[in-house]
Amino acid sequence: MASTRNPGCSRPVSIRQDRGGHDVFLRVFLRAVALAITPWLLTGTAIAREGTSTPAESVTYEATFPRLALVGIPFEVEIKALGGDGREMVDLEAEVTVEFSGRSYPVVFARGSRGTAILSDLEATETGSLQVLLGGDVVAEVRCLPGIVSLLPPLLAIVLAFLLRQVILALLAGIWLGAVFALDGSLLARSLGVVDHYLVQSLADGDHASIIVFTMLLGGMVGVITRSGGTRGIVEALSLRAATPRAGQLTTWILGLVVFFDDYANTLIVGNTMRPVTDRLKISREKLAYIVDSTAAPVSSIALISTWIGTEVGLIASAQEAIPVEYRDDPYGVFLASIAYRFYPILALVMGFLIAFTGRDFFSMARAEKRARDGKLWRDDADLAFEDAHAVEPEAGIPCRWYNAVLPILAVILVTAIGLWVTGSDAAGSAGSGEGMWARLRVIIGSADSYRALLWASFSGAFLAVAMALSQRLLSVSACMRALTSGFQAMLPAILILVLAWAISQVTQDLQAAPYLVAALEGVLSPRLLPVLVFVTAGVVSFATGTSWGTMGILMPLVVPLAHGLAVTAGLEPDDIRLITLGAVSSVLSGAVFGDHCSPISDTTIMSSMASGCDHLDHVRTQLPYALVVGVVGMVVGDIPTAFGLSPWIALIVGAAVLLGVVLVLGRKVDDAPSRAAAS
Repeated sequence: MASTRNPGCSRPVSIRQDRGGHDVFLRVFLRAVALAITPWLLTGTAIAREGTSTPAESVTYEATFPRLALVGIPFEVEIKALGGDGREMVDLEAEVTVEFSGRSYPVVFARGSRGTAILSDLEATETGSLQVLLGGDVVAEVRCLPGIVSLLPPLLAIVLAFLLRQVILALLAGIWLGAVFALDGSLLARSLGVVDHYLVQSLADGDHASIIVFTMLLGGMVGVITRSGGTRGIVEALSLRAATPRAGQLTTWILGLVVFFDDYANTLIVGNTMRPVTDRLKISREKLAYIVDSTAAPVSSIALISTWIGTEVGLIASAQEAIPVEYRDDPYGVFLASIAYRFYPILALVMGFLIAFTGRDFFSMARAEKRARDGKLWRDDADLAFEDAHAVEPEAGIPCRWYNAVLPILAVILVTAIGLWVTGSDAAGSAGSGEGMWARLRVIIGSADSYRALLWASFSGAFLAVAMALSQRLLSVSACMRALTSGFQAMLPAILILVLAWAISQVTQDLQAAPYLVAALEGVLSPRLLPVLVFVTAGVVSFATGTSWGTMGILMPLVVPLAHGLAVTAGLEPDDIRLITLGAVSSVLSGAVFGDHCSPISDTTIMSSMASGCDHLDHVRTQLPYALVVGVVGMVVGDIPTAFGLSPWIALIVGAAVLLGVVLVLGRKVDDAPSRAAAS
């Protein structure tokens, strides 16, 4: 039986109350066997007796508990009372005791309730291997570690990534360290767990497999449209309008807003489409990756129709169940109201526009742009693992027709929208049908299977690209297959990094890094300051774990009741209580995007580097100053004053003005004369 709180990191044990006999020898023998095998197996069984008012029958108590715990961080244990037939008992009146770390926790099964109880306040008070007792019998041992240990794997990966400039090696080192802490067995067994546990687990996840297949199919499509001259055609067509670096950057930014429905699709479509255009205009790969990354997750997270919305609304709905009914609002209404308070995503979009429109850059991005204008689109020793297959030019004599690239890309967008509608309609049924068109559309998109839709879309795009190349006799069948497989191969290094990023994200979950961070940052504070502190907390968690959705899922259930409780305790008016709660919700969603945007182990950051053909660490290094500026401005101008009653719209206007001032003061223009000559 797997724990719902710690999937893949828990084990069930059981204790039986035998009401019908007193076989002491059997009881002692089975207890000895259970104690002997528990350290080696995921399950163990112990036999014991307890007095109870339940009629004489065989009752088995089964407990699910984590493999490890952090000192001072509460965890939960689920206790089930099972009958002789192995089914959960109903209407049981009994009591069993769990003992851990010097404390006793009674578990009471009352008449009229089901035979399942949850203990959610178990807490380790010391490090080491601590025994768990169920009904007086030792059933397992839980390894208890200091909380700071949970942060070491992602910190090691981040530090090594910057020092060695080898993100794959850095991720492997972080996963290895996490496996040493999280898994059982010898050091060799834990080290091998990097492969047979974490990497396999990452690949076995259905959603992850869908992303891998989607990425490869989209890469194959790009390989075909490049070889058949479609990419060159769109470059020549766009070059007529995007004749300067500023026009090229603005075109990229606008295309990033157009592909708003999914951040993965956004990064891959925009990056792969615009890379030849920005290369022609001598725009650095770092700048392309920044514009792609600064539009992908920010626009998807606030779009009224996107693959994010179902998760966001669902998290809001479940979190509101922990507050009084009179303070609950429609989850979608809360989502809509929170958009104005999403200062980081909105201001990140504004910053991307200002950088593109003014032609000004600062710090490391300015140096990268100066280098690109001098003819070097990337630094000499950059690791461009994704460059070779996509740099293939069409054969001499092949007509370069822009629609051979545009139509497959439009097919991806159109089929994605159709797929979201079809899968969402099937899942939603008649829900929301009587509430208007937008309400119905919101229910459908929120219920859609985005992974299936993206798979259909990428397959359709690749199929159409091949069909168009063959029907126009631009490529032979064998040439199409070579172009398709070259596109697949171009994605393999990025897929490897994605798998490693997913694995280290699982490591941080197993080590409970997020609960530790929340507990470490929690303290006595004014409810007016909670939104900004939640933003910082969400940013730190997302940065360390590399996952925005995981951060939202972890923090939302904690933050909403915390915000409501602090506001009520402070004696605020009902409208102010809702304001603080709304600000906290917005800060979770915004902070998750902020940390994910900055993190070198984030999948969307990695995919932006991949699609743009940019050295990954160069992308992180040049984007980080811009992201930090936007984050600080969002906190100072948005999160803090709006918690005291300032209109979020005024805050956004002031924030945009401040960002413009920062760009004008810190930024400097790069001479774009060489790129104009190249475009002419």
